[in-house]
Amino acid sequence: MSYSDFTLAKVIKQFGLKVIDNSRMYSGKPEVEPSNFLTQTIEQNIPLAIASNTEKARSEMIISPILIELRKQQNNQISLFSGIDFSVDNERGLNGNCDFIISKSPELLILSAPVIIIVEAKKENINGGLGQCVAEMLAARIFNEREGNEISTIYGTVTSGTNWRFLQLEGDIINIDLEEYYLSDIKKILGILISSIRDER
Repeated sequence: MSYSDFTLAKVIKQFGLKVIDNSRMYSGKPEVEPSNFLTQTIEQNIPLAIASNTEKARSEMIISPILIELRKQQNNQISLFSGIDFSVDNERGLNGNCDFIISKSPELLILSAPVIIIVEAKKENINGGLGQCVAEMLAARIFNEREGNEISTIYGTVTSGTNWRFLQLEGDIINIDLEEYYLSDIKKILGILISSIRDER
């Protein structure tokens, strides 16, 4: 068993979580202006990524540039890991690779706590990726605790590159934003990601 085996129902039952659906979870977060470089990159890459229509193409051509922009806007004081093994608890199925992990540390060679954002890439089925993302968020919390960094909130997002859904894990509560954000809302997407890093609630 691994992260990809979890459905939302399965991870909720196994770990005793409670889900709160929130349609306006990020309504008050300010938008953040993307750089001209990101705007141009996305405009050029979208047709290629959509034509290829694979998770790999969407990850490389749309999601990665956005997360690199996020790091740049944070003065490179966060680190970004892509496709690394993040096996935290094999017995409970919290093992496997994560598409993207953002750590609140400038260390690039070694994943160090605190892990704050998990990004799960899906080709199309956003809802189908929620369970996997929640399992990875639980693993992030365990990882942080083992490293002596207890963080009250772990953030997650499931994205196809063009569509984004956001989640928060606090205690045994999973808050899921019912609203999907589209690439045309890139200012809002960046704003949500940056507010998660700054832990502004």
